[in-house]
Amino acid sequence: MNRIVSLVPSITELVCELGLADQLVGRTGFCVHPKAVVKSIPKVGGTKSVNLKKIRELAPTHVIVNVDENKKETADALAEFVPNIVVTHPLAPLDNISLYRQMGQVFGKEREAEGLCLRFDASYQEILKRKFPARKVLYLIWKNPWMTVSRDTYVSRTLALFGLQTFPESAAARYPRISLEESWLQDVELVLLSSEPYRFQQKHLDEIENTLKKPARLIDGGMTSWYGSRAIQGLRYLSDFSDSL
Repeated sequence: MNRIVSLVPSITELVCELGLADQLVGRTGFCVHPKAVVKSIPKVGGTKSVNLKKIRELAPTHVIVNVDENKKETADALAEFVPNIVVTHPLAPLDNISLYRQMGQVFGKEREAEGLCLRFDASYQEILKRKFPARKVLYLIWKNPWMTVSRDTYVSRTLALFGLQTFPESAAARYPRISLEESWLQDVELVLLSSEPYRFQQKHLDEIENTLKKPARLIDGGMTSWYGSRAIQGLRYLSDFSDSL
């Protein structure tokens, strides 16, 4: 039987959705869904601060990593003693289809993966039938320093499906640090404060509205940034969210 360690929260959930929970032997502290399942699975650190010694002791046959969430040096170190390093890097909503199939093929769950593909495609096609109002948004993911997302990210491309065009238009970094005095902020119509990785709350929303003099909304970061099985629910959430603006 496979012994899987997942270092990617959203893919830990996907692994369980595919019926592989009994093969999951390790996870990060951020892998919190599905709660009832993962609470008994050993933690091996965070996504960026992985405990290699703990992973070695778990003797995994597979470790799942992600280009954005995990460090390359971590993956390189794991490759020295783990037979299979499964690398993922979804960059757009439709990449979920290939992600499901990748996991299904690696772990012999092709039928279950195709079921997810059908569910995702049905939700995706419903979104394509809609026409959402175009809105220029600033999507904040961190404070001290303030950080946002570039357009070359899964989050930005997902939001764009719902007419939410992220700013800045271009950035050297995929997750750039910004100042609240940037000149391009004058073009922003709405500020979105994500619930993760920074847990923005009402007090931060008030701070942003008072500072930038622009409307702001809290948004569920899990529904915008979690690819995998949660992305199906995320499409429905963002459709309702956009309608509520």
